[in-house]
Amino acid sequence: MKIKRLSKSGFKKIFAENTLFLILLIGVALVTFSIGPYQNWDTQVEFEAASNVIKMGWPYTGFHQGIIDQPPFGFYLEAAFFQIFGLSLFVGETLMTLFGLGTVVVVYLLGKELYGKSTGLFAAMLFGLTPWQLILSRTFLIDVQCLFLSLSCFYVGVLAIRKNSFNLTLLSGVLFAAAFMTKLYAFFMLVPLLLFYLYSKPKGTKRTLTQIVTFSLPAVISSFIWYHLVLGGFSSISSHNDFIVKNQSLVSSPWFVLTFLNDYGIGFFFIIATIFSLGVCFGLRKQFHKIFIYDMLCLTTITIVLGVDLFLGTGLNLRVPYANAIKYGYQALPFFCLIVASLAIKSLALFRSAKTKLWEKTLFYAGAGAGAFLLIVSLISNMRYANEITMLNEIVFKPERNVEGFHIFNYTPITPDNPLIIAQYVGFATVLFGVGLKLKSFFRQDSSR
Repeated sequence: MKIKRLSKSGFKKIFAENTLFLILLIGVALVTFSIGPYQNWDTQVEFEAASNVIKMGWPYTGFHQGIIDQPPFGFYLEAAFFQIFGLSLFVGETLMTLFGLGTVVVVYLLGKELYGKSTGLFAAMLFGLTPWQLILSRTFLIDVQCLFLSLSCFYVGVLAIRKNSFNLTLLSGVLFAAAFMTKLYAFFMLVPLLLFYLYSKPKGTKRTLTQIVTFSLPAVISSFIWYHLVLGGFSSISSHNDFIVKNQSLVSSPWFVLTFLNDYGIGFFFIIATIFSLGVCFGLRKQFHKIFIYDMLCLTTITIVLGVDLFLGTGLNLRVPYANAIKYGYQALPFFCLIVASLAIKSLALFRSAKTKLWEKTLFYAGAGAGAFLLIVSLISNMRYANEITMLNEIVFKPERNVEGFHIFNYTPITPDNPLIIAQYVGFATVLFGVGLKLKSFFRQDSSR
């Protein structure tokens, strides 16, 4: 009986500490369910693979004339969900939406763990309302599953390193194995995890080797079983169509990744906010020394993720990485959001650190104001874009403005008189209400100093 009372008390404490996040999550959920769902050729192929897991036991597709050229875990997970709730594309899209909202939770927890609660709140809000995330979380593709699992791996890995926990290290390894066996893009999440591990300055060769083996073993075993025993060799990874089919009729532009980010992914203000946030941290390294390493961790991850896409699309002139930046760059999105969200604490710190000299005070106030403006306008511009795409029955993500790219279709676009549009506006209002509460707490803290 005593344990029950303690668990209730603990639940109430967690709820009280995260009430503002729950408000934001409700707002994001309302917006998410108000758009889409989206479909294209890829969703049909992946739905066929998941369906055949139920019917045949293996993720077969007619296009591949055999097992699909993706790792299997995502399709088996989808098949289990279909077995419970019924085999339909609607059920699959709902599963992806739940994974998308789950990723919003993980972004919050990760931001809270690295930067602090304020950054976690703003990062989750920015991530959840970025059209890039909204679209993929309403599309039956394994990308959202992969990001949820890989980001969860990173978060648990951070906890494992800080607490020096064997059990958490093993859990992080299991999550990585699940993510890697969902989509190979999960490999990118090893970048921030390795950087954080090195930053923690591990001690002892024996302990380090034990941690590495504990983390790696689930992925090594699962990969060996699937690729070697089932598919007959690891060469099947390099034989993926994405790494074979070239752009035949054009030489891809080295700016295609930036075109996607600016036109569809995160938007102009988000890009400027990212640059400004990094600039503030670089320029005032001593003041922001506690979070400088995390900004560098995020920047390195973004650079490697987008750099690999750029190399594949332009360096090797491969068609799919060039046209599908929406999927190839997806693992970088949470790290963009963390950098921009950190403007909240950076702006407040600049405001509080204004010197007595007029020119210094003016400079610090201007920096604080610019940071706050870029943070809010990034959110508002993404809300506006999300509202616009709600009415569209087709979206084309063009790598260059005169080149066809990745198509997705919404066969039931929302009209202005649809009740779902009201839910969307309520979602936006809920998020802005949460932002207002957070800003109010900032001012209350500042006035109490």
